[in-house]
Amino acid sequence: MKKVLVTCGLLFSLSGWGQTLPYQNPELSPAERAKDLVKRLTLEEKALLMCDDSEAIPRLGIKKFNWWSEALHGVANQGNVTVFPEPVGMAASFNDKLVFEIFNAVSDEMRAKHNERVRNGLEDVRFHSLSVWTPNVNIFRDPRWGRGQETYGEDPYLTSQMGIAVVKGLQGPENEKYRKLLACAKHYAVHSGPEWSRHTANLNNVSPRDLWETYLPAFKALVQKADVREVMCAYQRLDDDPCCGNTRLLQQILRDEWGFKYLVVSDCGAIADFWTSHKSSSDAVHAAVKGTMAGTDVECGYGYAYQKLPEALLDLSFHYSLEWQKIQNLFLLHPESKLPVYHIHTYTILGLKVQVLKSDICLDSDTFLIATLSIRFDCIFANRSRNDKCFRIMHHERFKGVSRTLNDGLFSLQQIQHVYTIVCVMQHR
Repeated sequence: MKKVLVTCGLLFSLSGWGQTLPYQNPELSPAERAKDLVKRLTLEEKALLMCDDSEAIPRLGIKKFNWWSEALHGVANQGNVTVFPEPVGMAASFNDKLVFEIFNAVSDEMRAKHNERVRNGLEDVRFHSLSVWTPNVNIFRDPRWGRGQETYGEDPYLTSQMGIAVVKGLQGPENEKYRKLLACAKHYAVHSGPEWSRHTANLNNVSPRDLWETYLPAFKALVQKADVREVMCAYQRLDDDPCCGNTRLLQQILRDEWGFKYLVVSDCGAIADFWTSHKSSSDAVHAAVKGTMAGTDVECGYGYAYQKLPEALLDLSFHYSLEWQKIQNLFLLHPESKLPVYHIHTYTILGLKVQVLKSDICLDSDTFLIATLSIRFDCIFANRSRNDKCFRIMHHERFKGVSRTLNDGLFSLQQIQHVYTIVCVMQHR
């Protein structure tokens, strides 16, 4: 039986707990709370919660929640933050313990940034939420891809080990009731470029051996060994079916064989690709039906085909979602006041464990990278020589600051009186 899950890892208002409604009771299991909540939602509200920009439902105390944030190599798109090396550089360290420590620090900083917004009364918006679409565990086979720096290289085992470390660092201790963040394994599956054809490509010549030994092991490892809470389906088609509408990938392999119980999100615009570029659907409604029935729970996009789901499909979808063991994302990020990380302030991160993390994370003998945090944020980079600008350091960051050379950085360090942290120094030995 095909099952469709709409999870709502949302932040809930605590003001109504006196009414003791089941979904407001933290003593109940996430499954019990979710089942009660879904019964109270209208069809229109359910459709809204199937979009990455999930609107608030004030009558039920559900706050706005946005599923799309980034943390590829540090907190992204949130101003002055710590920037670590690109993942392909981290992989060159062959040090998964170091990678865990990096992403443990990243999740602390992400929480601190979020806590600051909560204290200032700001709502949850894109790139400022607690659901982070990291790590990218695709296999980097062709340097012409254009996004290889996001990955952990071409080896499935190394990618698996690094990915496990990233997820555990982001999500926090497994024995805790609540997660620090929700991590996401992407892009599922066989998504290794080229970038220009990702919205139209149909990969129908991937051998079973290559599929199972090269492209799928990292995803399987993150599901079964790291308990990753989200998986993102890719843009392209695999054997004629778009990945986000591919029952074999999302149901048979991911859920039935690997036992994944949580949330599948689409890459942004992937559902729209069904009818605009792949031509496997006739219109938005057909695409929404196909994606939902295949097992894509949340649509990221613009215009949102999922809001066009007919009433009959919504009834069917939520009838099948009564197997609530899949709904662990719900209520995992609240109540914040009971989480130790709720009390992390931004200035705590700026004073993060005054440390120097040394590693061989570099691609040639002349590469150096120093990331320095101070009361005023300085990010200092160099590549090849001390006066050359670094290449693509700020990928996925949309950074508005200044990328400096090593000479600039060393001079700047002499001028700063209050340097709180030297976060990362990489030098080839």
